[in-house]
Amino acid sequence: MRHSLRQFLRVWHIGATLKRYRLDELFNTDRLPKTVHWLRVFMPSGKDLSGLARGERLRMALQDLGPVYVKFGQILSTRRDLLPQDIADELALLQDQVPPFPGQQAREIIEDALGQPVDEIFASFDTNPLASASIAQVHPATLPDGREAVVKVVRPGIDKQLHKDIELLKTIARLADKFLKNGARIQPLEVVREFETVVFDELDMQREAANASILRRNFQGSRDLYIPEVYWTWCKRRVMVMERVSGHPVGDIEGLRKLGVNLKKLARRGVRVFYTQVFRDNLFHADMHPGNILVDVSNPEEPTFIAMDFGIVASLSPKDLYYIAENFKALFNQDYRRVAALHIDAGWVPRDTRLDELESAVRTVGEPNFTRPLNEVSFGKLLFDLFGVAHRFNLTLQPQLLMLQKTLLNIEGLGRQLDPELDIWSVAKPELESILKEKHSVQNVVRELRERLPGLLARAPEIPGLVQDILSNPKLGLAQADPVTADGKHIEGRRDSQHHKELQVLAGGSLNITGAIVTAMETGPWFLWGYSVPGIAILALGTWLIFKALR
Repeated sequence: MRHSLRQFLRVWHIGATLKRYRLDELFNTDRLPKTVHWLRVFMPSGKDLSGLARGERLRMALQDLGPVYVKFGQILSTRRDLLPQDIADELALLQDQVPPFPGQQAREIIEDALGQPVDEIFASFDTNPLASASIAQVHPATLPDGREAVVKVVRPGIDKQLHKDIELLKTIARLADKFLKNGARIQPLEVVREFETVVFDELDMQREAANASILRRNFQGSRDLYIPEVYWTWCKRRVMVMERVSGHPVGDIEGLRKLGVNLKKLARRGVRVFYTQVFRDNLFHADMHPGNILVDVSNPEEPTFIAMDFGIVASLSPKDLYYIAENFKALFNQDYRRVAALHIDAGWVPRDTRLDELESAVRTVGEPNFTRPLNEVSFGKLLFDLFGVAHRFNLTLQPQLLMLQKTLLNIEGLGRQLDPELDIWSVAKPELESILKEKHSVQNVVRELRERLPGLLARAPEIPGLVQDILSNPKLGLAQADPVTADGKHIEGRRDSQHHKELQVLAGGSLNITGAIVTAMETGPWFLWGYSVPGIAILALGTWLIFKALR
């Protein structure tokens, strides 16, 4: 009974907040139940907000509702495929401004997690936090060996609060799906479930520490990006300890200018960091807003980004990564037919989509961008517009792709703040081409073959059966019933041709296996430039036979 009363009061508070900011205008009030119309009479009247746009009113309402709703709004802002642009832009401005919880509570959480008194763990610990957000807050500390550190502590009771608010959000989402204008397109319940996954991942400090550790390893020795060191000895699920870093806020452009920082070089490095994280490492910081970035200005002519807060890090499937890279290359070259074909091949739009229609839609979006000065073109905006057009063809994308697009928008926006004349294309195109050339070089392919060789050898006995499965798959057109004429007679010539193709595939597959083994094991006089000439030749012959059979 008490739980139901609390839920009712919370729903009442949300409803009153929505009305106060006149967000009830977003709903189709004709479809609301009579009971809701009756309850609205007793809710507080809305403010006079006639001068404020709907996105700004929504942002203010979420701030009034508290930290969980602020976090929800932040993540919702990444779903630009679902939201009107004005609302997405406003939600992107949400920043955590949460009162800190008592430092003594932080001490107790640390001691419970690490099993020792704080005074024995650290040489010093400051109960006054450096920063406080919706999920955790950060305290300065000194390690026993004198290194300066920060301790990130998850808010007490946040799990229970999140569970309660998310269940309530799901209830509201179901209502919104029924009564909100365009509710079916926005898919509110799916958005809440996505939020649930992301926000509970952020509660795990060991997960965040692992994200930071891998990013640091990827950028070890880089002049573009610095990642603080994680001190694993003191990392648990509710506590993370890492190196304390200092730098200048990246959003303070005037301050950076006064310090003599080379802003043009810094802007170019930001773009390079994005492409390196995505296409070289396939692991990118997906929350790169200015609040999470500092700049090392110790050498103003060679400034370095410093990243913080690694709760939201994303990667793509190998398939999506390949198709995104190819889409980028095609857009750089204004090859709109290639872009359309890639969308179909990737399965982002249905297979029966007409290529010429999709190409025309892509051209309509892309071509106007190339008539403008390149320093005014946003590749992130172009990608967003492209996804928007593809929605007409029932576009289906994974959340990671949308996070990628949102991160690209953040990086480009930051780059243009630092250098309004930044030509994104002149930086991105050669960077992408260089990364992909290195990634797909013969040496890298051979190295990957060597790493996979033990697994290939272990599965070698299964290969004849796998080849037979492929040959008997009707979709490949290699093992179909003998074709017949109108009078029912078999066409022997075609059957013989089909058998010949099957033999070619078997021969090609066998040659590829042999070539892979020779390439990976060859260390004799034929070993040149890091790869085996005979092995590569055998691989090439096997691949040619297979392609010839499948044509």
